[in-house]
Amino acid sequence: MVTLEQARSWYTDEDPTHDFAHVRRVTALAERIAKAEGADVEVVIAAALLHDAQGADPAHTEARANHHEGSAAFAGFVLERDGWPSERIKMVQECIRTHRFRTGDAPQTLEAKILFDADKLDAIGAIGVARAMAFAARSGQPFFEEPTEAFLRTGKPGENESHSAYHEYAFKLSKLTERLHTETARQLAGRRQELMIEYFMQLRDEMQGGA
Repeated sequence: MVTLEQARSWYTDEDPTHDFAHVRRVTALAERIAKAEGADVEVVIAAALLHDAQGADPAHTEARANHHEGSAAFAGFVLERDGWPSERIKMVQECIRTHRFRTGDAPQTLEAKILFDADKLDAIGAIGVARAMAFAARSGQPFFEEPTEAFLRTGKPGENESHSAYHEYAFKLSKLTERLHTETARQLAGRRQELMIEYFMQLRDEMQGGA
């Protein structure tokens, strides 16, 4: 069994949106969902602890974009060293490769769906708001700008358009619950989604001079 203590050395806290605290939260959610859904708990926990182990620094754009592949390869090295059988290593690697929102590969196994769901649950609610704001501040982006219609269709800012925290909410975060795979995750998402929507609607009103 991969442990929290073992995983701690794989992460730095330079990025507050993908730090070890994020990994702990995702692991706790994944374990809870796995037990409720009857999944392989050992595989799910290992995948959660390893899912951001490589390329987590957003300053390195290419590494971040491919962190699911790098982390899957790193998981193979760690688990093989620890004596895991090859078929179970492949199960963990599939979970990691398919956990991203923007990747084209959809999770197929129950364990992969659970990691995807746990990772997305940590991107909404109070934590999701905090992470979106922290990422904007760290990247020198505004908290709010009104997204263009083109951005809302494509997710790509136009010329002279900033990618604000509100942009991230409008294009990605507001849609995450639609992508959840398990009933347990959908139940956990309810209050988180409500709180996040309420916050960003209030932010928009205040930034535009409203109540």
